[in-house]
Amino acid sequence: MKKKFIFILSIVLLSTYACQKSSLYPALPTSVSSQDAFSTSARISGQVFGLYSTLKNGQLYGGRYQIYNDIKADNWINSTANSVTGYQTWTETVNSTSSEVINLWAQAYLTINNCNLFIDGMNSTGTAVVGTALAANYIAEAKFVRALAYYALMQMYCVPYSVNNGGSPGVPLQLKGLSAYGNYAMAPATVAADYAQIIKDLSDAETALPATYPDAVSNVTRAHKNSAIAFKTRVYLSMGQYANVITEANKIVSLTAPFTATNGGVPFALQASIANVFKAPYTTTESVFSAPFTIGSTTDQPGGQNALADYFNSTGAGEFYINTSSALFTDPNWVSTDARRGFINKVGTKTYLTKWPLGAPYLDWANVMRYSEVLLNLAEARVMTAGPNDPQAVALFNAVHKRSDPTTTYTVASFPSAAAFQSALLEERNIEFLGEGLRWADLLRLGLAIPAKSNVASIPVGGYGTSYIWPMSGNEQQTNPLIGR
Repeated sequence: MKKKFIFILSIVLLSTYACQKSSLYPALPTSVSSQDAFSTSARISGQVFGLYSTLKNGQLYGGRYQIYNDIKADNWINSTANSVTGYQTWTETVNSTSSEVINLWAQAYLTINNCNLFIDGMNSTGTAVVGTALAANYIAEAKFVRALAYYALMQMYCVPYSVNNGGSPGVPLQLKGLSAYGNYAMAPATVAADYAQIIKDLSDAETALPATYPDAVSNVTRAHKNSAIAFKTRVYLSMGQYANVITEANKIVSLTAPFTATNGGVPFALQASIANVFKAPYTTTESVFSAPFTIGSTTDQPGGQNALADYFNSTGAGEFYINTSSALFTDPNWVSTDARRGFINKVGTKTYLTKWPLGAPYLDWANVMRYSEVLLNLAEARVMTAGPNDPQAVALFNAVHKRSDPTTTYTVASFPSAAAFQSALLEERNIEFLGEGLRWADLLRLGLAIPAKSNVASIPVGGYGTSYIWPMSGNEQQTNPLIGR
């Protein structure tokens, strides 16, 4: 019999999407068929929330994706040599069978498949149940979630868009739900095609999503028009398409300070103090999107070996502590009075990050995107298109920097060239988003080497077969003969 290949590590369906093996094994009375899954409004809305739960799993945006992006770069020193908690990512020695390579791939494609199954179900039966308008909203949320999952894959397993203008192999682009075992072997799309789908999903989401929700929690934990726009600025920046970054950012950034979103949607704005973003109730206007965890819950947890606090703070295992010899911590421009140094805590001989202060069971919300990133995305895009003498770019830079360091003001004269501005901006992003999962993505999109850290040598820019990017999941290589690497 011909061997059947499975497209992802294992096809895990929405819990309500069970399929019967045969008439000899009928569904139990308590089970719900795929048709029943879309038979009531309550069941459909429950599936929408389930999509976010899959995305915020500790193996993805609930912690591990941000952690891998940070520890792959130069700001951290490993203290446990535990291969289960990112040690190989830190040492740049991952292979196709490393746990992080296999698990993030599987969780991302699980999320994608669940989104696909939901979209298929809504198109077939669900829309008739909830109505056209609400169905469009729900499908848009699924597309937003799918876009974030694909974006995570692009950062870890693919060379940047700048290489060959996106012509390099990306990841398989699966847009139909897989609900049964079968031959799902699929070759990777190009990097350009993958990014095009991410942008299409976010643009479709922007069109169909609500401008706002009636409560602050939903505005931070569910997709809406302005969060879809915000993510497009991140994606376009990763592609080096600066004009598109400006177009999107202008929708949600006012022309002058104080910079806010005034387009009738969720009114994004910086907090007066950055500390406000990292404490309950976690629903500030700066929080574009976060992975929430329920305070006091015994079931809604990222898991101890997934939580940001467990990795970066001494309240947990302290898997990683700050590399005080890195360029970031030896930078004289990061003054001692900068409020962001308030997140730095020395315990004995080691220095930790306290953005996520709660101990076990680690229910700090995991930041996925903040409005300060949108401002810096726009600043970089403006300088890279108009040059360093752009006053709005400098004002955006100052808005983020002076919030934490009011003693320093940058002017147009501070940056003699676009390259100088971009370099300063990269350092500002490094300070602002320490531990939040942007450091490696910045190095990747700009084609920069990974600096040395402790006993790990600098990693030069490279492609497939090097230590620079992750290989494809070994499980995918075994079951998908078209994957290529």
